[in-house]
Amino acid sequence: MLLATSEALQGNDGNRLKVAACCKHFTAYDLDNWNGVDRFHFNAKMVAIMEKVSKQDMVDTFDVPFRMCVKEGKVASVMCSYNQVNGIPTCADPNLLKKTVRGQWRLDGYIVSDCDSVGVYYGQQHYTSTPEEAAADAIKAGLDLNCGPFLGQHTEDAVKKGLLNEAEINNALLNTLTVQMRLGMFDGEPSSQPYGNLGPAEVCSPAHQELALEAARQGIVLLKNHGPSLPLSTRRHHSVAIIGPNSNATVTMIGNYAGVACGYTTPLQGIERYSKIIYQQGCADVACVSDQQFGAAIDAARQADATILVMGLDQSIEAEFRDRTGLLLPGRQQELVSKVAASSKGPTVLVLMSGGPIDVSFAENDPKIGGIVWAGYPGQAGGAAISDILYGTTNPGGKLPMTWYPQDYITNLPMTNMAMRSSKSYPGRTYRFYKGKVVYPFGHGISYTNFAHTIASAPTMLSVPLDGHRHGSGNATISGKAIRVTHARCSRLSLGLQVDVKNIGSMDGTHTLLVYSRPPAGHWAPHKQLVAFEKVRVAAGTQRRVGINIHVCKFLSVVDKFGIRRIPMGEHSLHIGDVMHSVSLQPSILGVIKS
Repeated sequence: MLLATSEALQGNDGNRLKVAACCKHFTAYDLDNWNGVDRFHFNAKMVAIMEKVSKQDMVDTFDVPFRMCVKEGKVASVMCSYNQVNGIPTCADPNLLKKTVRGQWRLDGYIVSDCDSVGVYYGQQHYTSTPEEAAADAIKAGLDLNCGPFLGQHTEDAVKKGLLNEAEINNALLNTLTVQMRLGMFDGEPSSQPYGNLGPAEVCSPAHQELALEAARQGIVLLKNHGPSLPLSTRRHHSVAIIGPNSNATVTMIGNYAGVACGYTTPLQGIERYSKIIYQQGCADVACVSDQQFGAAIDAARQADATILVMGLDQSIEAEFRDRTGLLLPGRQQELVSKVAASSKGPTVLVLMSGGPIDVSFAENDPKIGGIVWAGYPGQAGGAAISDILYGTTNPGGKLPMTWYPQDYITNLPMTNMAMRSSKSYPGRTYRFYKGKVVYPFGHGISYTNFAHTIASAPTMLSVPLDGHRHGSGNATISGKAIRVTHARCSRLSLGLQVDVKNIGSMDGTHTLLVYSRPPAGHWAPHKQLVAFEKVRVAAGTQRRVGINIHVCKFLSVVDKFGIRRIPMGEHSLHIGDVMHSVSLQPSILGVIKS
């Protein structure tokens, strides 16, 4: 993502930008419109115990992607969100904008509001008494640009009332105009600029459309393959029943905030390149409130050599300002899937479109459903990519980017509670802190072949050089002390591994090597965290050696309850598939580190 921001979107010329990319929405913005609470009124805090979003969770979770965007991705813009964090609107909080984004992270660009966040915290959150105070608070906090008319309407009066001075406005203008200059907006006619003639023809070039197809192929995740049922065979499966409200989807596949597609290949169109089609929608739409079309769908499954159900969600279920109310398939979709699978003459495959997890435990446990594929919202070429996966033209290699929870997870997790770590009555969030049952874990994804891992070389002990000798008391872990990252010499401190990946199956495949770390136990450490990943293509029957470097200060550190990032000393367990390796981190200067 960071490389895409820095080079693919913005280009790699630091003085000139193709586009000014923006990372949003900063920060602790996990709720849009849920159970009567919307983003315009949401005050992000740990509501279950009426405490603030902790410094620990801010540093450890919510701020992490934005910090990486600014410091590593060199993004040109950051957008603050609608919500409040601990009682202060993000677009009016100088600690978030001026101190953190601009000061600590050194943003080289501008900070922009969501549309129209400043007006929202005045008019709907009633954070200030007057619109002029709202405008002044935003600019003083570090906001440079308002998406919407609010600052344009009220900033001049804020100056007249003495709430702002022209120097503060000039500083905001400097940040926005500098980015405009880097975009070449003052260098003459667009046609004379290096990127001024880019248009639909370039976007829809054959190379770019092939890239869209390849991105879709790589993003599809094979969740289940019992039997195996997949890949389907054009020789054995001459006829295929295609059933489901997303079978002939077009706009659904590009999700939200998408551009204009160059053209669509629906799942139906993709699959009919391989087999004869018997098509029945089964449900009128993804809401699936009626069983009126079930009979025809069941008949189609009885006739065909194989059945593919293309189910899931769309923008009527999950979208901007529309949070989901549950994790199950909508309406009577589950009933349709089960009845079709029970009647199918051949193998049954469930294909899911969605932006987030779905509890499909029923399908995972149903022996009549041989395969489950998650396509996400795969883009304009989604149908072609899905069919290439189903028929084995492409060997799936995608991994889940989120945990798939069971439906009962949400009964113990109000979306207004922002705490990451679990407690007695609270399950916690994400694979890093949640310990309960899952439908599919984060990082899950199988292939048509099998891979075996062997650690070829890895240290068992690593010295952490300290920046001088410091005295005091430290927070203890079971294995020793936890050193502040700022007290370590981090610039070249990395853990190097060599891992052999062998394809022990009969099909060439691409494998993503996921490396997890389990830190020494401590009440503020995650259960595990992803610390590295590498994608490698391995031909059937061959082996590839993969080098992995783990930056110790970035990825083997954890954040304590005060928001201080520390490196726990002692045994860290690294997990790569079924292989585990322990490495002991030890300070290279004796003494106790000041807390």
